[in-house]
Amino acid sequence: MTTTFEYSFLVWVLTGSMNTGRYHHTASILANGNVLVAGGYNGAFLSSVELYDTSTGVWTTTGNMNTIHDIHTASILSNGNVLVAGGQDSSGPAVSGAEVYNLSTGVWTTTGSMSTARFFHTASILGNGNVLVTGGYDGSFYLSSAEVYNPSTGVWTTTGNMSTVREVHTASILANGNVLVAGGDDGSFYLSSAEVYNPSTGVWTTTSNMNTAREVHTASILANGNILVAGGFNGAFLSSTEVYNPSTGIWTTTGNMNGVRAYHTASILTNGKVLVVNGKHSSSTYLSSTELYG
Repeated sequence: MTTTFEYSFLVWVLTGSMNTGRYHHTASILANGNVLVAGGYNGAFLSSVELYDTSTGVWTTTGNMNTIHDIHTASILSNGNVLVAGGQDSSGPAVSGAEVYNLSTGVWTTTGSMSTARFFHTASILGNGNVLVTGGYDGSFYLSSAEVYNPSTGVWTTTGNMSTVREVHTASILANGNVLVAGGDDGSFYLSSAEVYNPSTGVWTTTSNMNTAREVHTASILANGNILVAGGFNGAFLSSTEVYNPSTGIWTTTGNMNGVRAYHTASILTNGKVLVVNGKHSSSTYLSSTELYG
């Protein structure tokens, strides 16, 4: 079974189970309110896709992707379709392929491939509807490269490189349309560095470092436009959180979570609070706990 969270009552309610168990998948909220889950891994690399109907609580299989994708990204395009990019498949360390799910037909169509194969990257929808992909790992090298997908043409175009190679970082769209990238690792060190991408110029500018280096953390856009970074890992599991102010470029520590966690999720609720869910507490301890910020 999967569960849904009723935040007005602070309880979890069981709902329908997916047809296929998986992790390292993506989950995308569609324009009709349903949820599209794609790819991942369950002992085998997966191309299968399912739809969750929020009105009935039932999962239904839909068209398979043309290619296996695991540790990929999924982005909702301005027309409501879903772009999946990169990840791993069973044949090699990383893939450059991308494909688009048509919400109306349930069919996946292959689109242009990225210039660089990658996984553990990020994908962000820019103000003009294009998709910015940053960093990641190609199986041999950690990446500073970034590229932009144009949904109108199906073409990827390289843009300015980040100042630092990084994977398992976060990327957040700021109120002015710029993109804040924070943390991650470069293959040797955990990163506290952060930088901002300007879509108008294609240029990255370094901003102040976080107070704590971290990877596999979360970054949430608060109602005031600030960015809340929570938890993660830097050789130790973290409970610390900090807030980035885009107006000043400064990070400020805020209250610690009640417990350390990494590999968790963070979701903005309609009341503005941030719901943090599950994750890892140690190398062998997985969490079922949740907490609220705000």
